[in-house]
Amino acid sequence: MNRLKNLIGIVQVWKNNKGQDLIEYALMAGFVAVAAGAIMPGVSENISQIFSKVASSMGSAASQGS
Repeated sequence: MNRLKNLIGIVQVWKNNKGQDLIEYALMAGFVAVAAGAIMPGVSENISQIFSKVASSMGSAASQGS
């Protein structure tokens, strides 16, 4: 019986896709930013600064969480 409960739990985890949309939108925003930087060279420096700020914010958040 316990094995059946574990199997049901695993199936429910695989069916859960609540955070999937957020990841897809973030990837799409990244692709648009890279394309804009390739097309408009003046924008690439600003995009680089934004990505650096995001990376440092995520790094500090990760260090606070652990």
